[in-house]
Amino acid sequence: MIPLLLRVLRLLPFLFAGHRQLALENLALHQQLAVYKRRVTRPRLRRIDRLFWVGLARIWPGWRQPLVIVTPDTVLRWQRRRFREQWTKLSGRPTGGRPPVNAEIKALVARMAAANPLWGAPRIHGELLKLGIDVAERTVSRLIPKRRSPSSQTWRTFLTNHVRDLVSVDFFTVPTARLHVLFVLVVLAHHRRRVVHFNVTEHPTAAWTTQQLVDAFPDDSAPPYLLRDRDCVYGHAFRQRVKGMGIGEVVTAPHSPWQNPFAERLIGSVRRECLDHVVVLTERHLRRILTAYFAYYHRARTHLSLDKDAPDGRRIEQAELGTIIPIPEVGGLHHRYVRRAA
Repeated sequence: MIPLLLRVLRLLPFLFAGHRQLALENLALHQQLAVYKRRVTRPRLRRIDRLFWVGLARIWPGWRQPLVIVTPDTVLRWQRRRFREQWTKLSGRPTGGRPPVNAEIKALVARMAAANPLWGAPRIHGELLKLGIDVAERTVSRLIPKRRSPSSQTWRTFLTNHVRDLVSVDFFTVPTARLHVLFVLVVLAHHRRRVVHFNVTEHPTAAWTTQQLVDAFPDDSAPPYLLRDRDCVYGHAFRQRVKGMGIGEVVTAPHSPWQNPFAERLIGSVRRECLDHVVVLTERHLRRILTAYFAYYHRARTHLSLDKDAPDGRRIEQAELGTIIPIPEVGGLHHRYVRRAA
């Protein structure tokens, strides 16, 4: 009752000033709003209603007097919230994160991982770089399906700088289906990780080993230094021949294969990526297998130490060259991926 009397008192100046119609109309509206407020405790307001009162408050000093539905503090709170939202929108930073990976790239990584179970994320990432697909190695590792078998360990090297004038020689053994043991000699150039020469024999001797070194470096192409272990096969004849070729020998300490890290890493790769997955029948068979593997090793296989390039070098094939097709290598044990026009 008291609010109604207060409204009547406010309208008396309008009644006596000649605005009788306007005053009575305002009184009727105030009465209806009072009845509505008694029946509805919290009326629902739309955004346009809030904007109306916020705008009215900015242009009319007396906006508080006719306000009935909500309190003046509510209108001021609307204005403050509108101010915060506006400046949050203006000063907000764009959302970060990695861009989404194309579905075709996801499918390609899955196919590579399935067709080459011996490959990890670095090898697949190297193939993608050669196909002109620029993705992060971390992204590739996320896209590779998880395998239960643990990843193969890597050799730790004590050489931190690239030695261009050094080659390594080493032997490793391969059992055959008839329980014979074959010996494989590899000569590895540290620069570009190239296998300069390899050969297979069942009975290695100092004379045979010396001849392999001569075959590896004909016509004064011998390197300045040769790294080897203390195997007795490197006898007096071998040492004399090496000296005559002008090569300085670097001999590792006894029982220290980690001092010949590049050759040991090569032998480990040959075993893990090739020989552990085939049954060797004869010496000729082993030589044919290693010839195929080293051809793939030089022409297609990407290397971490070469910034994920092949020893012979592979050009980056852009997308405009065509679709990606796999080429089997080493009897289908590995694949090389190239682009071909349709």
